[in-house]
Amino acid sequence: MDPVRNPFAPGAGTPPPELAGRLPLLARAELVLDRIKAGRPEKSFIATGLRGVGKTVLLVRIKELAVERDFRVAMVEAREQSRLAELLVPHLRRLLLELDRLGTVNEHVKRGLRVLRAFLGALKVKYEGVEIGVDPETGSADSGDLESDLPEMFAALGRAAKARGTGVALLIDELQYLDEAELSALIMALHRVAQDGLPLLLVAAGLPQIVGLTGKSKSYAERLFDFPHVGPLAPDAARHALVAPAAAEGVALDDDALDEIVRITEGYPFFLQEWGYTVWNIAPGSPITLADVQASHGETIRKLDASFFRVRFDRLTPREKEYLRAMASLGPGPHRSGDIAELLKVRVQSIAPVRATLIRKGMVYSPAHGDTAFTVPLFDAFMQRTMPDWSRAA
Repeated sequence: MDPVRNPFAPGAGTPPPELAGRLPLLARAELVLDRIKAGRPEKSFIATGLRGVGKTVLLVRIKELAVERDFRVAMVEAREQSRLAELLVPHLRRLLLELDRLGTVNEHVKRGLRVLRAFLGALKVKYEGVEIGVDPETGSADSGDLESDLPEMFAALGRAAKARGTGVALLIDELQYLDEAELSALIMALHRVAQDGLPLLLVAAGLPQIVGLTGKSKSYAERLFDFPHVGPLAPDAARHALVAPAAAEGVALDDDALDEIVRITEGYPFFLQEWGYTVWNIAPGSPITLADVQASHGETIRKLDASFFRVRFDRLTPREKEYLRAMASLGPGPHRSGDIAELLKVRVQSIAPVRATLIRKGMVYSPAHGDTAFTVPLFDAFMQRTMPDWSRAA
């Protein structure tokens, strides 16, 4: 069929043509935004889930919902070995300048800029192109300790937003990449904002381990945040994610074709888009059949192996690859650490540092004590394809 009319949209954070199965979470986000805007207290929330479930897409949609409600919005992606303050400062500056332009001179807004100037100076980090033409607010957010300074900074921003009759929505993707001190500072900052009743909201997304990390960082985190889980789509929602975009282009899918795509993808939205995209280009016409899906399988796997899976595999050390290959031989998981160590013919304690590094890299997580599972769906099959000759003798 005509590839120009292909409605499917595989990609990192690319909005799908049909956001199926996520209405409850989006309704929750709308409620939170509306309550914050009305001056009502409400929890921030952190969406958790594996790779490929559409967490980034949801953040983008929530950003749109916030903009529709006249919130000042900043969206940040945390990265390995990047400091939280470095990521935040350009956005904090932009938000405060936007608030400054919303009306006549306001002391809360001007003070927010002075606090930001102090915050910036205390970090002792060079920020190219970031200029703040005010003197620092002495004694506020200038200690150089992020756990002390970030709450002061957020409080100043929240007061500036309140003075302008608006709210601030801070969206952070890949939250699990923050280190323990940064996560603690962020939690303390949100706690301060909540205590002061200020209209500043955090909406974040991360891998499943973020729930345990926040609880470990601050015991009150569970009272400060909701943690909605984002999983694969239920079969009906997965079918709808395929049927609706195709129908908009006048194309149908046979039931057998739908069932096969849902089975192969296990309902993960990213993979639904990949299979839908490829089978559309392969199918000669409507309806798309089971034979078309089967014909598209090899091409879709090759694309995923060369991009989605490969970019994660190439970041691994040889020992990490061995660990994940041992996991893959046991299946999708989760698996006991002892079983993985047994396959590698090593003691659990000796391989624990490798497991810890893989968790930090976001490749695996621990759904329960002593268990390990892949954060990337279908990665076990990829590891077996990529390292087909691996055996127990590591």
